[in-house]
Amino acid sequence: MSHIRNLFHKPSGHVLSSPGSARAAAEEPSRTAAIAAVATIPEFAVEQAQIRPANRLIYHVDPHSLAADRFRFLRMRLREHWSAGKLKKLLIASPLAHDGKSTVLLNLATALAERGKRSVLVIEADLHHSSLGVDLKLNTWHGLTDCLQDESVSPLSHIRRVEPFGWHLLPAGEPRRNPTELLQTPALNTIIQRISACFDWVLIDSPPVVRLTDAIALQQHVDASLLVVRAGHTPREAVERAISLLGKPKIVGIVLNEVHRRDQPSYQHEHYGGGNSHED
Repeated sequence: MSHIRNLFHKPSGHVLSSPGSARAAAEEPSRTAAIAAVATIPEFAVEQAQIRPANRLIYHVDPHSLAADRFRFLRMRLREHWSAGKLKKLLIASPLAHDGKSTVLLNLATALAERGKRSVLVIEADLHHSSLGVDLKLNTWHGLTDCLQDESVSPLSHIRRVEPFGWHLLPAGEPRRNPTELLQTPALNTIIQRISACFDWVLIDSPPVVRLTDAIALQQHVDASLLVVRAGHTPREAVERAISLLGKPKIVGIVLNEVHRRDQPSYQHEHYGGGNSHED
């Protein structure tokens, strides 16, 4: 299963409201002017995902499980920041590969979409190992690298809605020889600013933090980062290094992945993280 840690401090030095008022704000239908200014989302082509057990999309396949409830809790805590107009673009990162980052991202995107109530965009910015489309058996189409390579290409033309989840995807696109350099070009900021105006949430899939500089470049374009750590797998030194590289004030929280409850034998089976497959 996944545990949520450190979701009580605000990135960039902001202070959270009290739990009671924050919960009320999370459920309040009215939004701040910044949130209300979100542009009307265009109509996008639809791609149908294939759901396999290895994907471990527990929020979709077993929405009443305790694991799915943990993602609802994570959504509630993140929505407190979103309701205040201080969090919209979120980097999903992990210290190393195989920490469960992509699995957490896909479940979180599905939870935030709330069956179409919120518009959520996933940007596949791991240009070294783009696996989201492959894992979901999606057709291939142009994506982020193509927009970065040719600034005349509109990123909106490469976004598609992924069903049955209800969120949208801008895939990595065609592999390039210089992925790290592409993410450090000014074009990336232009792309993110342009498409973020059309969505309530923008989740960016990042390469591992410790071994590549890509996450540092990506973090410059988001409001905060969510760090995914795998219990019993990610070395403490790697976690500390990732926190240092990302900067503690910019980390909105930590998801501790693959936590098993020994005192409740059935708990492991019901929760995300109970299998043996570990995805990036």
